[in-house]
Amino acid sequence: MTKIVISEFMDDAAVARLAEKFEVHYDKTLATDPRRLEELVADCDALIVRNRTQVRGSLLDAAARLRVVGRLGVGLDNIDTETCRQRSITVIPATGANNVSVAEYVLAAMLMLARGCYGMSGEVASGAWPRERMVGGEIFGRRLGLVGFGGIAREVAARARAFGMTVAACDPFLDENDPAWREYCVERQPLDALLAEADFISLHVPLTGETRNLISAERLARMKPTAFIINTARGGVIDDDALAAALREGRLGGAMLDVYAQEPLPADAPIAGAPRCLFTAHIAGVTRESNTRVSALIADKVITALEG
Repeated sequence: MTKIVISEFMDDAAVARLAEKFEVHYDKTLATDPRRLEELVADCDALIVRNRTQVRGSLLDAAARLRVVGRLGVGLDNIDTETCRQRSITVIPATGANNVSVAEYVLAAMLMLARGCYGMSGEVASGAWPRERMVGGEIFGRRLGLVGFGGIAREVAARARAFGMTVAACDPFLDENDPAWREYCVERQPLDALLAEADFISLHVPLTGETRNLISAERLARMKPTAFIINTARGGVIDDDALAAALREGRLGGAMLDVYAQEPLPADAPIAGAPRCLFTAHIAGVTRESNTRVSALIADKVITALEG
């Protein structure tokens, strides 16, 4: 019987749909048990993962029957796509299914960073009244710079403009005559100019050889000392050590990070102790609603791929 292994969390209804047609082994702890996972994929036809399962090396070697990899998300840096291509293994990302979730996260991040007061909640609850210190700013009239202008960034741009922001973006892979620039009222800028002029920077690029440490110490130095940076893309796109130094030295207004070069984020990482930095655990694209959409999309596409 055709077998599917699911190594990270997936919506129960989508798992049940797959189980109606195929043998399904669902264990969301497998991403942290690579030896057990290698045993299970030895006779599987499809593997469904999120971002923690490393679909490469010995895992692919063990998966002799593998025909399909479903990715519950959009980034593919945890999958050896070249080896999959050579072996005719179909790799299926959930393109578009979590765009709204990430866009809403970015808007929330900008609002939280601009206000700057939410870290003082405990003081108020304890009886203090740090009213003057809690006075922050607005995002209305501010300039947002998007690094990358794909589907998620466009959703961010639409929401930012509704909040009264001006929006610019850098995307060398999108032609200057592409109608998306006009449709979303977004100015096209080179990266260094974007960094220098924006009040907020939001990253929307995959992690590749070209984008690793794209936001380096040198590029952070180009930003306004009052500016904020948000990373929902991939850890490694920002040089986190350089970001930590900029925050400690007061050369940047603040940051909100959802992704890290090493996940979970080590407690002793320099960025972990940086001031004016908010952290979440790679959840920007994961809401109850998006998990349902992403899981249903991948279940449908995996079924089609296996039956087709």
